[in-house]
Amino acid sequence: MNDSDSGTDGDADRVRAHVFVSGTVQGVYYRANTREAARDRGVDGWVRNLDDGRVEAVFEGPDDAVEAMVEWCHTGSPAATVEGVDVEYGDLEGEEGFSVRR
Repeated sequence: MNDSDSGTDGDADRVRAHVFVSGTVQGVYYRANTREAARDRGVDGWVRNLDDGRVEAVFEGPDDAVEAMVEWCHTGSPAATVEGVDVEYGDLEGEEGFSVRR
């Protein structure tokens, strides 16, 4: 019996990260840059500003690509000053594409 999943596609290697970024992250093109970075990495999800000044994002995709996006959030857009990144991992919700929410 061979239990290897190396040849299968699907959700087995996909993860979901829910990220909250604090600092100077609004009004500095953080959302637009996040969208471009996610699309470049083939990550699905969304990003939006919160009323408390933070940015919230959800990333779904291959584990390595999602981790790359989480790391990217620590720097973000060139004009941003990131003070903190909180990440929660959860179950996939089937995000498709990447959008900026308002």
